Amino acid sequence: MRRWNGWGDEATNYPLPDSAARYLAGLVGDGPRLEDASLDEVLGSIRTPRLPAHPGISTDEKDRLLHARGQSLPDWVALRSGRIGAFPDGVAYPASDEDVRALLDYAKRAGAKVIPYGGGTSVVGHINPLPGDAPVLTMDLSRMNRLLAFDEASRLATFEAGAAGPEIEKQLNARGFTLGHFPQSFELSTLGGWIVTRSSGQQSLHYGRIENLFAGGRVETPAGALDLPPHPASAAGPDLRQILLGSEGRLGVVTRATVRVRPVPVYEKFLGFFFHDWEAGAEAVRAIVQAGLPVSMLRMSNALETSTTLALAGKADLVKLADRGLRLLRYGDGRSLLVMGVTDETGNRSLVWDIEGEAGRIIRAHGGLPTGTFIGKMWRKSRFHAPYLRNTLWERGYALDTLETAVPWSQVSATAEETQKVIREGLANIGERVLVFAHLSHVYNDGASIYVTYLFRRAADPSASLGASPDETLRRWHLLKDAASRVIVAHGGTISHQHGVGFDHLRYLPAEKGALGIDMLKSVCRQLDPDGMMNPGKLLEK
Repeated sequence: MRRWNGWGDEATNYPLPDSAARYLAGLVGDGPRLEDASLDEVLGSIRTPRLPAHPGISTDEKDRLLHARGQSLPDWVALRSGRIGAFPDGVAYPASDEDVRALLDYAKRAGAKVIPYGGGTSVVGHINPLPGDAPVLTMDLSRMNRLLAFDEASRLATFEAGAAGPEIEKQLNARGFTLGHFPQSFELSTLGGWIVTRSSGQQSLHYGRIENLFAGGRVETPAGALDLPPHPASAAGPDLRQILLGSEGRLGVVTRATVRVRPVPVYEKFLGFFFHDWEAGAEAVRAIVQAGLPVSMLRMSNALETSTTLALAGKADLVKLADRGLRLLRYGDGRSLLVMGVTDETGNRSLVWDIEGEAGRIIRAHGGLPTGTFIGKMWRKSRFHAPYLRNTLWERGYALDTLETAVPWSQVSATAEETQKVIREGLANIGERVLVFAHLSHVYNDGASIYVTYLFRRAADPSASLGASPDETLRRWHLLKDAASRVIVAHGGTISHQHGVGFDHLRYLPAEKGALGIDMLKSVCRQLDPDGMMNPGKLLEK
């Protein structure tokens, strides 16, 4: 069963070893053990639904709670404290395009706002009902998860938009194919959610981001159905798919999508390399991608992320042994880890060896030390399990969040350094320390994505009934998030490389799009949603 106030399945846990707990305590202090609101307490706070009765809409209190928030840190503060504020008035589970159309017509008659819901994994507030007088209908697409068509010759597959990552891969793998889109939220997130947030998978260097994979589809809008044919190419005016990509539910409900698929790899592995410092590793990564070497992933962690990842793994003896060996080879405190993926669908092993050999030469030229596949296997094993650590950390008294951007190569080093600096120092005036580290998560010929993780202590209030101070925890998050966002904007970075805009990034979008660009987006929304019923307050203020 899925957790109602955290990440993933209740049966899956990510224990924090004692050595890892001591490591965190040494960096930021002991986390306070705080009691959270119970499920019964939260259910008791839900008010009577405001929607007219409908046979296809659930008004069950737990259903409404489970669709009230996503996975952002403000969402966690709200859920764990029981101070959620707004709930959907009903949850619908359409099973077809026709069901979606009928529900949109119903919502218009009822004067309701509509929130499309995929896997509920948003970390920027996409799926949250906002306070207001109008009732809110959340449309959960989980029943729309079928493979509708498969064209092997064209390598095109058409899925209903509610299909989650594992469902997509299971249905494609049975035919010898893969979509290859593996975001960290893969287990829960859905095809429709990937499209409307411009998602990026961990191996996008090989498979492409979702905008490269999305060939066409259908969206049911308040103004009618919009069909986007999967042409291989077209010069017939602007590409309407680009308007749907990143639209975040403001234009309508994506009901089906045709995607470009590839054969399941014949050969795939992930290799680990250590560098003397992060700057040398970043230069090696830039050289590899600009040389056009067809590797599937280049994930370059800085020194603190490298040491923290090893510490949280809990293998203290192994970490000490590795540390001793690396220091003998003069890889000291600044050592940074690169994980490189190599994927081949042809079975031409000599071609793979050539790619590995050329990448290895570039890595060694920048002082990189090959370590084989052991670290890569560890990373692959935990690639979708890592989010569960967030549950454990919260219960140990720590709040953890991430943010990301993408900038040209000339700005990568300065942006990464300054973003981490303002987060690291962001709570110094109240005597709190922040653990912050970063990695290059996706790389391009002209730049890279910087992915930042930060951890700080939850606020305790001994006078509060539950011992926690959600307002103060949220205030700390706002200080850190706003400081980092200002640095990103000042360096000309995008406010979101893969998480979308939602509610949390909304105020920074005009800096990226400009006033005229914002007006253009609003105009499209008015054309397809003249009554403003679709996911208001996300992406755009109005």
